[in-house]
Amino acid sequence: MSVCPPHAAVQVAGTVAALGFRGIYVDANAVAPTTARALGAVVEQAGGRFVDGDLIGGPVRPGGATRLYLSGPAAGEVALLFAPTDLEAVALGDDVAAASALKMCYAAWTKGTSALLLAVRAAAGAYGVEAALLAEWDRTQPGLAARSQAAAGTAGKAWRFAGEMDQVAACFAEVGLPDGFARAAAELYRRLAPLKDVEGDPPLGEVLGRVRARHETPGS
Repeated sequence: MSVCPPHAAVQVAGTVAALGFRGIYVDANAVAPTTARALGAVVEQAGGRFVDGDLIGGPVRPGGATRLYLSGPAAGEVALLFAPTDLEAVALGDDVAAASALKMCYAAWTKGTSALLLAVRAAAGAYGVEAALLAEWDRTQPGLAARSQAAAGTAGKAWRFAGEMDQVAACFAEVGLPDGFARAAAELYRRLAPLKDVEGDPPLGEVLGRVRARHETPGS
């Protein structure tokens, strides 16, 4: 089972295949369907069996909601292995990239909207209207200010979210949808990548400062 940052998924699969692995290889990484199919080809050419995977949720715990979605001809076989555990495994069928497609659509919303909220706060701050925006949110979008504050908590994980958003962009592009949403989110997360090793959640002001390409107002 491979669980690693998205940008490393291809390298990990290649390393395992080069060792002559002939068992079931589950790639549970946040990659696009095109990447999942490429991973499957690498594994199968070496004699292994490939199962696409998609982890949604936090660390597994009793009574938790974390799920492992699986797809491919051996998905049901792998799902049975997790039956006695606290991780709920769900087989989606024989489509070798279905689990990755689900992950991309899910992450496009969860991580994509977090990136958008940070960009909105950063833009409002650059134009000097952040306080007015927050006041309007309190009136007409209750809870959005708190969500934007919580979005800053993604900063420490932004270094791997960038690659995930690149994969979301590839997922959208494959079916003819605009991929700019995800590519913009990837760029925003790349700006936050230096916060990887910071202990605790960095202050919102620091996060927004890194999000902005410039700190001065337009025209200054």
